[in-house]
Amino acid sequence: MSKPDRIFRQIFQFGSKDLTHWFPSHMAKGMKKMMATLKKVDLVVEVHDARIPIAGRNTILKELMGVRPSLLVLNKMDLADLDKTKMIIDNLKEERENKQMMFCECLTQHSRSAKKVMPKIVEIIESSERYNRDEEVEYSILCTGIPNVGKSSLINAMRRLHLKKGRGTSTGPTPGVTRSVLHKIKVNERPTIWLYDTPGVLTPQIQHPDIGMKLAVCGTIPDHRVGIDIICDYLLYILNKQEAHKYVEYFELDNPTDDIMQVLFHIADKHKKTILLKTYDGSVVRRPDMFRAADMMLRAFRKGELGRVTLDDA
Repeated sequence: MSKPDRIFRQIFQFGSKDLTHWFPSHMAKGMKKMMATLKKVDLVVEVHDARIPIAGRNTILKELMGVRPSLLVLNKMDLADLDKTKMIIDNLKEERENKQMMFCECLTQHSRSAKKVMPKIVEIIESSERYNRDEEVEYSILCTGIPNVGKSSLINAMRRLHLKKGRGTSTGPTPGVTRSVLHKIKVNERPTIWLYDTPGVLTPQIQHPDIGMKLAVCGTIPDHRVGIDIICDYLLYILNKQEAHKYVEYFELDNPTDDIMQVLFHIADKHKKTILLKTYDGSVVRRPDMFRAADMMLRAFRKGELGRVTLDDA
């Protein structure tokens, strides 16, 4: 496929949609319980999506950690653009003052990256000051992060790899699956390590609509809060801006395009996604189901079928 001659959008028009506030009551409860539990743990594991390593990270979480050792796990590395990995790591290391971080993928049965997380946790704890927990034989860690970044998948991978046991917590493709506050789960035997699971918690105030859209594309904010058609339009804008045109081949389009309605109409037509509508005179007509087409496009991106894409700029 030849490189297109046309110039695509360089700015996305957000309109009047408010993407800066989404803070349900269970998040507020989670924040309060986390603050009270920090003195009981040896380490805080912050999980974030590798496709948005900077955007949307809860700044309040960093404040809550205080002097506790922490490990930043950038999950879903298999979906991110690994060409940007080094620059992203450098930026984050500078921001975190060289604190510990690692990339991870948790869904593969014998994931090498997931296997490295537990030894790193033990290494950090055993080389750090334990303060009031110095006499405790067992270790405790707190797993936190924003919604739908794979915290539950990481926990289940730990149990699968180090305890040979099944799921310790539920997973799902939408945010808000984990709502119980501070569920205690065993994740390692030697040494014994207990993990406090928490619901995903966004910052109460998202700083810019662009950050909100990146979170929405990755499924961190529920689709209905933004509108699935708007999310797809922003995704198309990002893909074209980064010259990530795999969507053209995947959906069998003729060329890259900036017209989201053209893309959705083509998807609906090709996959026979239609809906029956009643007209003003009472007759029934069949029209393309743009909602189902948008859902197909978004699912394809979130599964990595449109290529590895990092939404943040390196």
